[in-house]
Amino acid sequence: MLIKGNANKLIGEIMVPGDKSISHRSIMIGSLANGNTVVRNILKSEDVSMTIDAFRRMGVDIEYDRNDVYIKGKGINGLKQPEGILDCGNSGTTMRIISGILVGQKFSTTLTGDKSLSKRPMDRIIIPLRKMNANISGREDKYSPINIKPVRTNLKTIKYKLPVASAQVKSSILLATLYARGTTTIIENKITRDHTERMLNYFGCPVINENGIIYMGSNCNLEGRNVYVPGDISSAAYFIVAASLIKDSNLIIRNVSINPTRIGIIHVLKKMKADIKILNKRILNNEPIGDIQVKYSPLVGANIEGEIIGTLIDEIPIIAVAASLAEGTTVIKNAEELKYKESNRISSISKELNKMGANIVELHDGMIIEGKRNLVAATLNSYNDHRIAMALSIAALRAEGQTRIRDFECIDVSYPNFYNTLYKLYL
Repeated sequence: MLIKGNANKLIGEIMVPGDKSISHRSIMIGSLANGNTVVRNILKSEDVSMTIDAFRRMGVDIEYDRNDVYIKGKGINGLKQPEGILDCGNSGTTMRIISGILVGQKFSTTLTGDKSLSKRPMDRIIIPLRKMNANISGREDKYSPINIKPVRTNLKTIKYKLPVASAQVKSSILLATLYARGTTTIIENKITRDHTERMLNYFGCPVINENGIIYMGSNCNLEGRNVYVPGDISSAAYFIVAASLIKDSNLIIRNVSINPTRIGIIHVLKKMKADIKILNKRILNNEPIGDIQVKYSPLVGANIEGEIIGTLIDEIPIIAVAASLAEGTTVIKNAEELKYKESNRISSISKELNKMGANIVELHDGMIIEGKRNLVAATLNSYNDHRIAMALSIAALRAEGQTRIRDFECIDVSYPNFYNTLYKLYL
C-alpha cells in the first residue's frame, strides 16, 4: 500500500464498522439464547467470521443479510459436537471466550489458530477454567491447540482475582458460569471492557459490578433479542487522531460506541489538547452510543499510565502516532499487555515510527516518545498486525513523501474498508 503524505484537511461525516468486541459477543450469546436474535450492523471481518463459523459448525443456524445477522438460538444446552477441529484463525477473542462455553458441553472439542495465535498465552483461561473443574488443556499448558473434554462432575463457580486486566478472560469465566452451580465472583484491579456483562444482562442473565467486584449467578435463562452494534471506537480512533493532526480538519463520526470502559482514547487525546466533542448521546441495547466530532488542534505530550490503560489498550499504537507529532514528551507505562497481541505492539510501533524519524524509546511496559514537527516517508512493516498497519497509515498522512506499508491486507481482521474510508476523506 502506497500512501501520499502532506494530506489536506479531513472534512465530512463517516461511519466506522460495527464494534468487534460486541459483534463477537452477540454471536456467542445469541447462539446460546432461546429463540431468535437479530444483530444489525455487525462487523464483517475475518475475526468475527471465525466466531460465526464455529457456531454454525456446532449446529446454530446463522444467516447474513448484508450487515445484519439472523441467529436461531439453541439455548445453552443445544450445541452439537462439530466435525473436526474448530479453527479460530487469528482471533484470540474467539478462542479465549468460546472456551468458557465449550467447557460446559457434553462433547469434546479442539481449538486451533494460525501461527500468530498459537504464540499467544492461553493459560490465562486454562487456569481459571480448571479451577471451575473444567477438563481443559493446551500445548505446554499455555498455548493452542486447546483440547476440551466433558467434565465428569458439574462445573463449579469460583471467586477469582484477575492477574492481568483482560476482558477476554473475564468473559470466558462468566460464560462458563452458565453451566455451573452457585455464584461466580471476579475481582478486577483495573477496568476492562464490560460488553459481556452488559449483553448478558440485556439477554436476561443478571451480572452485577460493585466497584470492580463482579457477581454472576448460574441458572440463567437467556432469551433472544435484537442487537444494534455501534461503531467501533477502536476503528474510529484512527480518524480521530488523523483529524487532530491535519490542519483545518473537521470530522464527525456517527453512531460510535462510547462505553465508559472503552473511551480512554477520548480522555487521553483531550489531555493532549485535542478538540473532541461527543454529541447525540443515547443508549441502545444496554450500550452507550454517540456521535464524535473532532477538529484539528495542536497536540501536546502527556503521561499515560495506570487504570486508564485497560480502557485504551488497542488504541496505544495510534496514540503513539499522535504523540510522535505532539509538542513535548509522552510517557506510556503499564501497557505490558501490548507484547501479547498479534505482534509485540510496543516493539512494532516503536521500530516503524522511528524509521519515519520519530524519537521513541521502548520500555518493558510502554514507550517514551519525544514529539517532532514532521515525519518522513519510509517503507514500513505491518508485522501482519491490523492495528499497526492502520496506525502507520495515519502517520503516513503527516509524512514528507510517499510511504509504503507492507502486508497491509491484515487490516481485514477488523476493518476491511479502512482505506476506502480514508481515501474518500482526503482525496
